[in-house]
Amino acid sequence: MDILYTAVKHAHSGLRWVVLILLVAAIVKAIGKRRGGTVYPGKDRLALFAFISTHLQLVLGLVLYLFLSPYVRFTSDVMSDKVARFYTVEHLVGMLIAIAIITIGYIRAKRQAELNKGWKTLAVFYSIGLVIILLSIPWPGRGLGTAWF
Repeated sequence: MDILYTAVKHAHSGLRWVVLILLVAAIVKAIGKRRGGTVYPGKDRLALFAFISTHLQLVLGLVLYLFLSPYVRFTSDVMSDKVARFYTVEHLVGMLIAIAIITIGYIRAKRQAELNKGWKTLAVFYSIGLVIILLSIPWPGRGLGTAWF
């Protein structure tokens, strides 16, 4: 079980960089296209790839959360332990909120294509989601036993 945990944890940790890069690229593209006056086509591959990568990250995270992570505990003392509280409550809630916001933004942008509000919607919702993700990542230096990869 330790090998599976390590493999999924490294995949989850490594995919974080892909998610962050794709979100930043999608936001920059949306802002540039909006300022340039380009009409939103209803589908944007970069926004779609950012959307898919966040959901793939969610699946890996749920596998860790529900089955593999030694940090997640469902006991009455979970709130008194900083590390267990972060992984059991804070990380999960923050990431679920961020992914929900990104999902809503992607769907709303597709529906607003004919109104030409899609680029702005993508930029706003993906930016909010990105900020929440950055706040919810267990960065090194926070005392949560994590590394850069």
